[in-house]
Amino acid sequence: MNGWHVDGYTEVRELGRGGQGRVVLARNDASGAPVAIKYLAGGADEADRERMRHEARMLARADSPHVARLYRLVERADGVAIIMEAVDGVSLKELLARNGALGPEASLAVLKGSLLGLAAAHALGVVHRDYKPANVVVPADGTSRLVDFGIAVPAGREAGGSGTASYMAPEQWDRHVARPAGDVYSATCVFVECVSGRRPYGGDRRELMRAHLTAPVPVETVPEPLRPLVAAGMAKSPDDRPAGAAAFVADLERVAREAYGPDWEERGVRGLAGAAAALAALFPLAAWLLPGGQAAGHAAGQAAGQAAGQAAGHAAGQAASQGAGQASSGTAGHITAHGAQHGAGQAAAKAGGTAVKGAAGGAKGLLAAAAGTAAVVAAGAVVVVTTAGHGSGGKHDTGAPSALTVAAVRNCTTTTYAGPTRTTMTPSPGPAKVRLPEQVRLPKGAAVFRSQTGQYLIAPAAERCAGALGVDGGGETDIPARTGTGGAGPTGSIVQVLPGGVGSRYQMDCDYFPDSPEGRKQGECRPVLPVQAIPTGVPSVRASIRKDEVTNGGPPSPYVAVSLATMDPNGWPTVVGCTKPWAQADLCTAALTYAFVQAAGGAHAAKADLDRAARSIAAFVASAKR
Repeated sequence: MNGWHVDGYTEVRELGRGGQGRVVLARNDASGAPVAIKYLAGGADEADRERMRHEARMLARADSPHVARLYRLVERADGVAIIMEAVDGVSLKELLARNGALGPEASLAVLKGSLLGLAAAHALGVVHRDYKPANVVVPADGTSRLVDFGIAVPAGREAGGSGTASYMAPEQWDRHVARPAGDVYSATCVFVECVSGRRPYGGDRRELMRAHLTAPVPVETVPEPLRPLVAAGMAKSPDDRPAGAAAFVADLERVAREAYGPDWEERGVRGLAGAAAALAALFPLAAWLLPGGQAAGHAAGQAAGQAAGQAAGHAAGQAASQGAGQASSGTAGHITAHGAQHGAGQAAAKAGGTAVKGAAGGAKGLLAAAAGTAAVVAAGAVVVVTTAGHGSGGKHDTGAPSALTVAAVRNCTTTTYAGPTRTTMTPSPGPAKVRLPEQVRLPKGAAVFRSQTGQYLIAPAAERCAGALGVDGGGETDIPARTGTGGAGPTGSIVQVLPGGVGSRYQMDCDYFPDSPEGRKQGECRPVLPVQAIPTGVPSVRASIRKDEVTNGGPPSPYVAVSLATMDPNGWPTVVGCTKPWAQADLCTAALTYAFVQAAGGAHAAKADLDRAARSIAAFVASAKR
């Protein structure tokens, strides 16, 4: 033990320990939700503390579905800790140790997801420096997540020879300037290991250094169509590699489509989901959530509910996402099996259903606290727990809210800028469907979009979504996609804005949080427009709302123009703005309420606080008619 622990959390078990400290699985005493807490090692100096702060700042800004989310940074005289998302899955290191080679398509899927996580860091000007299988977690949905940025540094900073020897780029073995191309090299090394079942080079540290510096790139260990990808990613000179992860993703997708067809990713993710689900007993939450033999089955479902649509193919995945959306803290009243495959699916579904019945009954309160999911991937089938019988007129209703809304999710095309390099891509598939929080009512004709940060936005279904993300972390997502003229246009717009760099961050702080410590850093802080604070119920997240002024066009009068800002624990704001004709004011209410609930709900705000804030947002929008 470190001699202290974060108040308000009960430690469940240790997940890992190293030179920098230890990581534990813990339970939020107020909500019961699981979290991971990373404690800095005892006796750490101020430089170690600053590295921990830097990691927290990076996690707070890299709001990507492929990076573990930050909840809080806690500093005390006797220690520092990061409270973050508990990613329930198995490490890629464990998958490789148990299964050996994963095959080309599954390996490409792992590489793409990991690169998108790295791209989020690179867009913030951060170099990971220690990408390796142990730092990649694969949940039961077959996606991949980065979970450790402990030695990350700002791009352009001089750095020493830190990292893991089997995956270190040639320049990383000595003093060098940290560049995203170093992460590209490490990711390619891991890709080779995934495809071939063995690392690119072997030997002790001295032999590894010599190989990384001088040995030929081992392209012969991967199938011929993938060799150009490996040759480029493991080029000895960083100038000969893709400049960053976003550029490498574009190369990967082109090569994968040419070699394995347009549906390569679906097959790859499905293969990863099966491999991860087979090791569900190793998931961090397995032993905690459920006792005995039920743990393995439920642990797979715990992660599968968020993005099962991509894990088991379109038909099965949609059923799993639907079930995850309908599940609640009540006892499951109905079990259906969808997507049984390869002849054995029905038997597997029946066996899985038996396990789920016991699981749902034994953890009904905990299921909701741990994201409300109840889809289990087992033996080629997806078993979905729902709360009301299909075609039964609700006879099996178990007390779940009657107005649950499950909406299909659309991805926003994003253009990433890294100096002169511009890469346009669609985010890696996330959940096919999402269950809206009960505070949000989806207006008729509206849809849910996923921005480049992984945040969900509500906007008219008929419109197109596009975003841009700069190397400084600044970015904007626009619905409808802007044509270059700016302004809201006659149909209005819904916009998500991220600050780019410290200057724009402080300006947002001043505009939306003038009385906060962050806003007062500007000296004399004069907001452009009046703002109204919205209590969140959690001290780590702040929110405010204001009426905006429309310039350069906009809907004809009457209309509504409002924006809501949320501030994370590290003082980084995100703004969602809505300008719409008055007849569509309900869209603004829904969009801003959803933005608030994602920020405050992710920090475990109580339902009563979320309800109160939703009413305040609705009243504010109603008063904003112009």
